[in-house]
Amino acid sequence: MRFGVFDFDPASGELRREGIAVKLQAQPAQVLGILLENAGAVVSREALRQAVWGGGTHVDFDSGLNFCIAQVRSALGDSAESPVFVKTVPKRGYQFIAPVSAAEEAVLPPAGPSVRSRRALLLTAGASLAGFGGLYAWLRTRLGSSQPVRIAVARFENQSGDPALDSFTDGLGDAVVAELTNSLKERFEVIGNAPLLRGARITQNVERIGIELKAQFVILGQVMSSGASGRVLIHLIRMPDQAHLTVTRVDNPDFADGVRTQGEIARRAAADFASKLAPLDASGSPQSR
Repeated sequence: MRFGVFDFDPASGELRREGIAVKLQAQPAQVLGILLENAGAVVSREALRQAVWGGGTHVDFDSGLNFCIAQVRSALGDSAESPVFVKTVPKRGYQFIAPVSAAEEAVLPPAGPSVRSRRALLLTAGASLAGFGGLYAWLRTRLGSSQPVRIAVARFENQSGDPALDSFTDGLGDAVVAELTNSLKERFEVIGNAPLLRGARITQNVERIGIELKAQFVILGQVMSSGASGRVLIHLIRMPDQAHLTVTRVDNPDFADGVRTQGEIARRAAADFASKLAPLDASGSPQSR
C-alpha cells in the first residue's frame, strides 16, 4: 500500500520511506495497517482494540493504543495538531486522511544506495513511454484491444456547505452519466454506480479508481455556492498520469430548476468531453479522417 513517499506491506508490517526501511514495532504496524485498509473512514478505538489485542485482553488498552498511535505518527513524521496522515476524531477514533493506492506492481528495493537506481529506472521508463506516441496509446496496447475504453464518473461533491444542494449534486452526477452513456456508447463504456465511485469525496482515490475499474478516464464534479452566486466544475482526468484534459465550468446555475439545469449542464459537459475524446475510437487508436 502506497501513500505519499511511504510504502507499507500489511503482510509483513514493513514500512519504507522512499525505499528505506522505517522502524515500526509489531503492534503499531498492525494499527497502521488497519487505518490504511479503512483509509478515509473513522476507525473506532474499540475496533482497533478488537483487531490488535482481541476481546479477552486485560492489558491497559488505552495506554497501549495511545502508544501505538504515537509510534505511527513518529514513524510518518506526523503530528496530532496538524495531521497529514492520521487524524484524531474526538470521541470516535482515528482516520487515515491521506490518499492511499495499491502498490502491487512496485518492487520495493533494499534500503541504501539502490534507491538511486530505482529513481534512475523510473526516469528511463518515463522517457521510453514518451517515445511511443502518447501515454494513452501505450496504455491501450498494454490492456489489449479486447478491453473497452472506460470512463468512470465519481460521485459529485457538494462543496457549498448547504445540505439542500445534496440532491441537486447527486442528480447532476447521474445526469452526466446518462448523457455520456447516450452520446458515447458506441465508443466508450461509462461506469457510474460502482461502489468505489459512490463514496464521499474524501474517500475517493483517483489512482485506485483507474486501477480497480480499469478506467482510462475519470470524471470528478464539484457544486459550489456562496450567497446568491454558485458554480459547477466538472473535470475530465486522463489516467494513469492524472492529467486534466478539460474542465466544464458553469457559473450561477439555476439550482431551483433542478432537472432542467442538470440536463443542460450534463449536455454541455458531454459535448466538451467528446471534443477531447473524438480522436480515439474504441480501440484507443486515432480515427481515420
